[in-house]
Amino acid sequence: MAEITDAKLNKGAKKIGDYYILQKYDVLTVAEKKYLIHKKTDDKDDINKKGSNRKLVIKPIVSKDFNERGQVDLVDFQSLPDGKYKWILNYQDHHTKFISLFPLESKRAVEVASNLLTIFLTFSAPKVLQSDNGREFVNSVINEIKELWSECIIVHGRPRHPQSQGSIERSNQDVENMLRAWMKDNKSKKWSVGLKFVQFQKNSSHHRIIGRSPYKALFGCEPKVGLTTSNLPQEVYIQE
Repeated sequence: MAEITDAKLNKGAKKIGDYYILQKYDVLTVAEKKYLIHKKTDDKDDINKKGSNRKLVIKPIVSKDFNERGQVDLVDFQSLPDGKYKWILNYQDHHTKFISLFPLESKRAVEVASNLLTIFLTFSAPKVLQSDNGREFVNSVINEIKELWSECIIVHGRPRHPQSQGSIERSNQDVENMLRAWMKDNKSKKWSVGLKFVQFQKNSSHHRIIGRSPYKALFGCEPKVGLTTSNLPQEVYIQE
């Protein structure tokens, strides 16, 4: 608050000044002194007017190469356990969108780290690891990895921007929907088996953002399905 007498107005501008003051402030009188109080609603309107022609500029995280940044997420499947498995680990390379899926018994950092090492020792490790499960979780996972692989140095990435939040959530939802479809088609509740089929299907599908399949983005060619995707005529490899 500021005393209304502090408003410096000359005589010629007094009426105009009073008008604009009353547009922006409420006048409160306490012990014969007048104070100005900002009108919150007017302030919001003023901000909206000023920003009406402005667009929010969002700078997404950009990875220029494979394994610059990796994202690890846990999908909750406790409502549909497959024996000892109740969680799904979804690891995605930020640049190629290539995913790796593993069934988990728990959310423990040691179990997550063990499965991530399977990926990292096959494709190499990312420079940055990020997750929606929080900094403490990622730090615990990184520490577990270093316990087993001391040469591996990974840093914790900053949380994703809200703009990219929806993209990862959709990816996790896709995995869940595709897995349920696999279970229905195969009349099986063994989703831990279906995970790798879903992984292959997701990596083989065209990705809108990168303009190709994650498999091709990583390996430079489309995936093969044995002789089925070869140029050989079917009669060569199909025997009655």
